Amino acid sequence: MADHDPPTDANTPLPALWHYLANLKGDDREAWRLADIPDRPSADERELPKDYPFGWYVIDYSDELAVGELKPIRYFGQELALWRGDDGVARVIDAYCAHFGANMAHGGKVTGNYLECPFHAWRYDGEGAVKEIPYAKVIPPQARRKDCVPSWPTQEINGMIWIWYHPERVAPLWELEVFEEVGHPDWTPFKKFEWNVFSCMENVSENGIDISHFKYVHGAPTVPDYKISYDGIRRSVRADITLTTPRGFVDGAINVRSIGPGQAWARFSGLSETMLVSGNTPIDRDCVKIRFAFIQPKSEAGSRLAAGLIADICNQLDQDKVIFDRHKRIEPPLVCDGDGPFGRNRVFYNQFLVQPRPTKMRAA
Repeated sequence: MADHDPPTDANTPLPALWHYLANLKGDDREAWRLADIPDRPSADERELPKDYPFGWYVIDYSDELAVGELKPIRYFGQELALWRGDDGVARVIDAYCAHFGANMAHGGKVTGNYLECPFHAWRYDGEGAVKEIPYAKVIPPQARRKDCVPSWPTQEINGMIWIWYHPERVAPLWELEVFEEVGHPDWTPFKKFEWNVFSCMENVSENGIDISHFKYVHGAPTVPDYKISYDGIRRSVRADITLTTPRGFVDGAINVRSIGPGQAWARFSGLSETMLVSGNTPIDRDCVKIRFAFIQPKSEAGSRLAAGLIADICNQLDQDKVIFDRHKRIEPPLVCDGDGPFGRNRVFYNQFLVQPRPTKMRAA
């Protein structure tokens, strides 16, 4: 078989990317998903955008933030502080204290519902206002104001903690989608996976409508039959695909939905009913945190096919990551008639940017 030929049966190894990942298994594969790549080309060299799209973004799982716990987090190129007060509410503000600039997420603590700075014990509420200064008789008027330290609108939905990002601090423009399956007694708890993908949000977004790569990156026997539609801030993708299994090829379908740039979910049918709740959140210009949380009906979970489907989906993102980690942003790309609707997708994506980017494609 020639090097460029697609696999011909379920046991045929994938092309180059399979060999790249072949020796990464188990704990080594999980560590690789999150490890830094110190020698990767810079964001400037790869011409990655300097701004971020606005929208709702997941920053943690609800069950991974305890009452009274404080976490340092970094997203959108900024240091942030995430904590859960005694009332059980999760809150997020910028990490740096307005007083003398200490990073409150490192060495600070939760006092009641407030975040206490480790330097001089100034205490902030979830709106970034100073509520207590233990050694002062009077809190300065500017410190008492909301967003003395910038705060972030925060919600807990679908077992995840979300923040709203807008570069001009515009209030949330839409609501998150809620899934009744998450937390339902007939469905499993989350099975969680995560990656640090060293690319930008736009490249990750285009992966879902890049039709031809499923054959040449993931080893699909044919290019899937895709139906892609757009409705305002929503994007829908349906793919009728052939899944690779130990029993051979099995026909299936994937229905993927997204609202804005940060919230997406997928429903898989054919092999095993599975729902994937995902979130993509930019850490920096050249790093996106990707979270996959799978749930399945308890009546189907635990089977080899159910577990194999999850493993295959994660393996496909591993394969994508190999490319994305050193991927350059081409503006405009050179496209051909077999490509997905990149131009239409960039029009869709531009609505989440304060400064829209060019959407014209170069024809081959």
